[in-house]
Amino acid sequence: MMKTIVTFALTLMMATAAQAEGDIDAGKKTFGKCKSCHSVVSTDGDVLVKGGRTGPNLFGVIGREAGTADFKYSKTFVSLNETGLVWDEANFAAFVVDPRGFLKEQGTDGKTRMTFKLKKGGEDVAAFLASLAPAREAEEATEDAPEEAAAEAEATTATE
Repeated sequence: MMKTIVTFALTLMMATAAQAEGDIDAGKKTFGKCKSCHSVVSTDGDVLVKGGRTGPNLFGVIGREAGTADFKYSKTFVSLNETGLVWDEANFAAFVVDPRGFLKEQGTDGKTRMTFKLKKGGEDVAAFLASLAPAREAEEATEDAPEEAAAEAEATTATE
């Protein structure tokens, strides 16, 4: 058990370091290997990357809870969703390198229809996909703006 935890921690650290090195242009090129099964279509229906339908649409995948796109997911991904996993660039990059291994590390049975392993460039693909979707931070900041403005006004009133 301890070996598994240490292995996972090291994988996460390496993936986090890889996240900082993601190259969007390289990811766009590498995504060519993914588009036989995956497309990237915005919520407005704009086709950003034409691809297959064997896998889920990857628009907005970075920052999204696992298994929540409009797609018929396997039992493994349903159980992954129940763990609360949110895709970030680091864990997405780790997943595409070894899908079954990643899923097993997350406590699932490891079964997936994704048999393709991306030997290198996972962090680039993650950076590319993150660049296609609207920034979640900007959306959250817009949602929080009225609360922050009210708090700032209250603080100003209290100091007067």
